Amino acid sequence: DPDWASHSLGIFICLNCSGIHRNIPQVSKVKSVRLDDWDDAQVEFMASNGNNVAKAKYESKMPPFYYKPTFLDCQLLREQWIRAKYERKEFIHSEKQEPYSAGYREGFLLKRGRDNGQFLSRKFVLSEREGALKYFNKNDAKEPKAIMKIEHLNATFQPAKIGNPHGLQITYLKDNSTRNIFVYHEDGKEIVDWFNAIRAARFHYLQVAFPGASDVDLVPKLSRNYLKEGYMEKTGPKQTEGFKKRWFTMDDRRLMYFKDPLDAFARGEVFIGSKENSYKVLEGLPPSTQGNHWQHGITIVTPDRKFLFACETEDDQLEWITTFQKVISRPMLPQEYAVEAHFKHKP
Repeated sequence: DPDWASHSLGIFICLNCSGIHRNIPQVSKVKSVRLDDWDDAQVEFMASNGNNVAKAKYESKMPPFYYKPTFLDCQLLREQWIRAKYERKEFIHSEKQEPYSAGYREGFLLKRGRDNGQFLSRKFVLSEREGALKYFNKNDAKEPKAIMKIEHLNATFQPAKIGNPHGLQITYLKDNSTRNIFVYHEDGKEIVDWFNAIRAARFHYLQVAFPGASDVDLVPKLSRNYLKEGYMEKTGPKQTEGFKKRWFTMDDRRLMYFKDPLDAFARGEVFIGSKENSYKVLEGLPPSTQGNHWQHGITIVTPDRKFLFACETEDDQLEWITTFQKVISRPMLPQEYAVEAHFKHKP
């Protein structure tokens, strides 16, 4: 619904983005398409330009790994995209892309402590050559506190969950279990540069790992948002213990549950395969089920066992079932069979 326009750039924009454009008046001058008066010169300028012309100009040297936000993304990503494109002209001048395209980046981010929940400044180093993102508890520390392999790294903005508009959740695999760290930076450009530097490192890693793959194939694998998150109740494998409220995250085929949304480690993970491999999701719980406080049940059937969950509302139940069905209806990739095998042999 692009009811707004930047008459200095010659582009049509939506209401949300018009607010961001208004904050850079030296670059973008905004008018309502319907409510404001337009003179002939402005109308002519819009007619001879338009969004496609602007895209060809302002995105001419945009690297394939740079994240291009949609209307669903957080305010920070949209604002930094608009500023990078029109104010800083990063995709016209390649040398301005150095902060995220150099293959090496170091700096300080505020990281949430695992035990005390305080955000403290920590040094981070991203090195494509070493294939890792590391962070150090002390500036002069010789050994990093954690080494996160680029191969298993994911970054996603989580402003609401982290409680900061610049909040970034970084996950990696440690002993094939997911580990979360939560970071932010006061400067919006800085944290978005870190996000795109991680995507760049993963892009170059995947280019080597899959030499025949095209950019179109690789770009969706650079980072991923979670399919769904929220509270459900769950019971244990014997289904004799009571149901406990847990925070659930659906990350690709891993359904993880946490006591608290900002926990570093999941309490447990469930692998959800495809219907061809005997996975299915059912509405409701077995008749003999007891101990659930919430009434809207979901049963996930795997080749080995059933998992029982309960949602607080019918809407939650429907959203979770829809999410699970999407995952189950997708055929499994060859590498996902190895992940499934690991889950089956977990102690």
